[in-house]
Amino acid sequence: MGPERERVPEWGHGRERAASPRERAAAVRDRSAPRARLDQPLDQPRVRRPRILPEYDPEEFGRLSERIARFLGTGRFIVWMTVFIITWLTWNISAPAALRFDPYPFIFLTLMLSLQASYAAPLILLAQNRQDDRDRVNLEQDRAQNERSIADTEYLTREIAALRMGLGEVATRDWIRSELEDLVRELEERRAVFPPGASARSDEGDR
Repeated sequence: MGPERERVPEWGHGRERAASPRERAAAVRDRSAPRARLDQPLDQPRVRRPRILPEYDPEEFGRLSERIARFLGTGRFIVWMTVFIITWLTWNISAPAALRFDPYPFIFLTLMLSLQASYAAPLILLAQNRQDDRDRVNLEQDRAQNERSIADTEYLTREIAALRMGLGEVATRDWIRSELEDLVRELEERRAVFPPGASARSDEGDR
């Protein structure tokens, strides 16, 4: 006999019917769902894998490289390096033969200087890259600031133009004075044509 088939209640009847393959697959998924959720990386902390290379902070290493590159570009480094090389050469030339650890042609000194150059060049390049990144960020900020300044200037220009247009329709002191002078002149002309005494005498004659 084959494996026992799961039986589910049949709708509308009191008996059970055999589960279809689709229903059995859905039941398997339902039973395996909690375990599948536990396997997701968001449900559990990620297991840290052992690293072969040592871990370091890129930001701290970058700051250290900038300090070293800044020191290499100073006159103090050149003076100390010159004193070191002169002392090295003087010791290996004038010291007794038994105490000379790097006789002529000073191969060990050459290797040390080559090692220093091989480390100094990448450190200087790293410091330059960090400086380029900062310059790029500063340039973007300056560009954004300039764009805001241009937008503010254009807005103020439009506001000033609107104020000028509005002031063109406002009555100014000179315009009011000229209108009052015209009214006074018109009243004087009417008074000259129709004097006040003439109108009184015409009223008495009518009586």
